[in-house]
Amino acid sequence: FIRSSKGVLVSPEGVEFLSYARQVLEQEALLEQRFLDQSPIKQRFCVSTQHYAFAVNAFVNLLKRFGSESYECYLRETKTFDIIQDVCHLRSEIGILYVNDFNFKILSKLFKQNELKFTELFCATPHVFISRENPLARKKKVSLQDLEEYPCLSFEQGNHESFFFSEEILSTLKHKKEIRVSDRATLFNLLIGLNGYTISTGIISSDLNGENIIAKPLQSEENIRVGWLCHRNIQLSMLAKEYLTELQKVVAKH
Repeated sequence: FIRSSKGVLVSPEGVEFLSYARQVLEQEALLEQRFLDQSPIKQRFCVSTQHYAFAVNAFVNLLKRFGSESYECYLRETKTFDIIQDVCHLRSEIGILYVNDFNFKILSKLFKQNELKFTELFCATPHVFISRENPLARKKKVSLQDLEEYPCLSFEQGNHESFFFSEEILSTLKHKKEIRVSDRATLFNLLIGLNGYTISTGIISSDLNGENIIAKPLQSEENIRVGWLCHRNIQLSMLAKEYLTELQKVVAKH
């Protein structure tokens, strides 16, 4: 461990030690289950993600397939900087976020500094999420000019409100009406109640978000590259690998 004025950080050697220690503890639990109490092992898994419904769908599918009688799992929809910190400090095995030409240089530098590896999951063209009752719902494609009179909703980033940490592309654009929220449910309620919009990948889940939210292509040359983070020095657990498989299945349907 490395002590500094900012607190205690895990050194590269410390990360390697924790990786081996976790494997030893898992093996100990297996031995205890096999030869002592025969009780089921509590499965543990944590993923940190930007606010994506497909990440939730994959999490649900994972637990339906592999959830034992006893498990402790975490799904953290959180801020971009916190995702990086969660994976760096081993609070989460997997982090899900997007990069594009605008933020990649800054984020990739952070990935390198924190011993993280980014793997692209898919590349999407930008879409706007709007209410089915929004007047723009009649359009096949939406332009930035079309959106000028509507409230723009985005996710707050706490102490890291830099454009580079935004969950939405085109974050440097000025808007007449802006609303920042902290959770997906509130954002969708406001999309419906105020005829607002947000910019995202276009992958939407009617199971989670209902039938009142739709996605419309946005006229833009930008691309959204969504991917997953893991620690370079940590071997992924079985649940982490299976979660990535479920992610790919969910995304493939769109």
